[in-house]
Amino acid sequence: MNRAEILADADRCVSRDREAEYGSPKECLGLTAELWGSYLAQPLRAEDVAQMMALLKIARARTGTPKPDTYVDQAGYSALAGELAMEKEE
Repeated sequence: MNRAEILADADRCVSRDREAEYGSPKECLGLTAELWGSYLAQPLRAEDVAQMMALLKIARARTGTPKPDTYVDQAGYSALAGELAMEKEE
């Protein structure tokens, strides 16, 4: 799998497939931020959750057997984090 294929798969996942299954990433990551923030007793933002999920994928890539899905998900979470961060700036 090359970089263009990884990015195309990530786009498909975060822009269509996952949203159809789980709803808006902003809502889902926002709710996750509330739940994790409550557990950690500190506020988190939706983009923090996306960044931490990308870090989870980095950890899996480092400790596990390489799988295309790991890199697709990592790219997707990074894209979501960037979108959410830029949304706040606008």
